[in-house]
Amino acid sequence: MLGGIKNTASLPELRRRLIFTFLMLAVYRIGVQIPTPGINGEALAAFFAQNAGTLFGMFNMFSGGALENFSIFALGIMPYISASIIIQLLTVVIPQLEALSKEGESGRRKITQYTRYGTVALSLIQSLFISVGLEGMSGPGGEAIVIFPGWQFKLMTIITLTSGTAFIMWLGEQMTERGIGNGISLIIFAGIVARMPAAVGNTIQMVSAGEMNVLFLLFLVLMMVLVVGVIIYFETAQRRIPIQYAKRVVGRRVYGGQSSHLPLKINVAGVIPPIFASSIMMFPATIGGLIQIDWIQRVSASLSPGTIYYYILFTAFIVFFCFFYTAVTFNPVDVAENLKKHGGFIPGIRPGKKTADFIDKALTRLTVIGAIYVSVICVMPTVLISKYNVPFYFGGTALLIVVGVAIDTISQIESHMVMRNYEGFMKKGRIKGRR
Repeated sequence: MLGGIKNTASLPELRRRLIFTFLMLAVYRIGVQIPTPGINGEALAAFFAQNAGTLFGMFNMFSGGALENFSIFALGIMPYISASIIIQLLTVVIPQLEALSKEGESGRRKITQYTRYGTVALSLIQSLFISVGLEGMSGPGGEAIVIFPGWQFKLMTIITLTSGTAFIMWLGEQMTERGIGNGISLIIFAGIVARMPAAVGNTIQMVSAGEMNVLFLLFLVLMMVLVVGVIIYFETAQRRIPIQYAKRVVGRRVYGGQSSHLPLKINVAGVIPPIFASSIMMFPATIGGLIQIDWIQRVSASLSPGTIYYYILFTAFIVFFCFFYTAVTFNPVDVAENLKKHGGFIPGIRPGKKTADFIDKALTRLTVIGAIYVSVICVMPTVLISKYNVPFYFGGTALLIVVGVAIDTISQIESHMVMRNYEGFMKKGRIKGRR
């Protein structure tokens, strides 16, 4: 592995991409520390310390601590994710958007532009709700969080937070295009990893104060190791469908006849389902926590972590996005047609519709297993979090995102190295990416 890391420095293009990615992440982490004017930082920090086990704590985790500091990146990347969900759902419903998605690169650029507009619109709405909510909130000691409430504060907050989210969106797109890995996922990854040392320190303080048993801490560590092992196993697991290519005679030469395989991953959607599901669960509950209206408070309380409604809805959203994202990114009909064009077939299965049906059936079964796996990984640790006040950073959602993004990024680095005749990080095996 050390030799593989050394080889990365020998590739100028890969070295430039890695340096660019690290610089963009450094810019993001600097922005997290720049506070929005007009906020009593001590009162806000005390409020988050008191509500660390609620959805505010999860939102703060996804923003990398930006919400706790109420920095210019306080909204994080969640508006972009929510806009992406809306656009992808509308693509299935609206024929014009569906036609755009099939137009190739130009159509994708147009859909990306619509996603950007949606991100700005959602950022405006969310920042308005947050500014109104903060004016009515106070710290544990009764001190006001907003120093000078009024429309001047609201407008400044709306402009600042919306601009911050737009800048994060631009950073993510730049990292995807000119760096290594998926930029949006890397931003969430960096936010979670940056908060983990503080979570470890808080846990040690809880053990020192007697709020957590040492044996339970050991159990927690063992559970984390087990969860990481399970995540690595499922994220790299594949079902390989055998593919046989027919022989072709051209003149006196015989071409084809090779055997290959079609790899189908258990979790085709990767970390997208828990990110999308968390984004949807946080949006209404966050509004409910900021607006002091009775019926909104009751709905917010019923959707808080630890309630049966939260677990049911969270699991339902994860399962839905597992199937939805798989259907959007993988089309068995197109795969069957491409195999038929290149003279490939699955042994025992007729080319064309029969092949598409076979692949679709196999993919559906794998997606069911993948949805169950993602749901268990994300929901079961949440039960421990709600009952034993364990920080969110030890939850399955955070571990799934961190491990999944790390596997994808290493896989892309290996792809760059293998294309240039390097062995990659591992001499005895390759890291299997999601795609």
